[in-house]
Amino acid sequence: MNIEIKPLDNTFCQAVIDLILPIQQIEFNVPVRLEDQPDLQDIETCYRDTGGGMWGAFAEDRLVGTIALIATGHNAGAIRKMFVRKEYRGKEWGIAHRLLQVLLAYSAQKQITDLYLGTVEQLKAACRFYEKNGFHRIDKTDLPAYFPLMGVDTVFYHVHLSN
Repeated sequence: MNIEIKPLDNTFCQAVIDLILPIQQIEFNVPVRLEDQPDLQDIETCYRDTGGGMWGAFAEDRLVGTIALIATGHNAGAIRKMFVRKEYRGKEWGIAHRLLQVLLAYSAQKQITDLYLGTVEQLKAACRFYEKNGFHRIDKTDLPAYFPLMGVDTVFYHVHLSN
């Protein structure tokens, strides 16, 4: 099956919500609601208009994965909303890796040299994925002041991108 990665805009908000909320709430029991995530209802303002973006992985016409970038200034960015449908996870699909590569290439174009992210302890496979891809776990106190914190995040990562 062919997987296509493409930029997302507000016409995809409902598809993004339908992908992400069940993963957060049902699969991983993360206590987060749609109201806590206004970015899901306005992709363009929260991601594109910051100088970042949101990308989706599509199998046929079905959204099966997402990744987003907030450009925070200071040649830095915050990775958000990295989610892949359960049945499309793993090396055989390579969707998470492809989504991350798109975000990294975009970051390089925009002279973003430092990427940060927050996640939750329950997402152990995600933590392993970030670590395998060069991200280093950091303390919350080591995040820059401009990093947009999410209340539920308990684990934080950083990677410095070299040219």
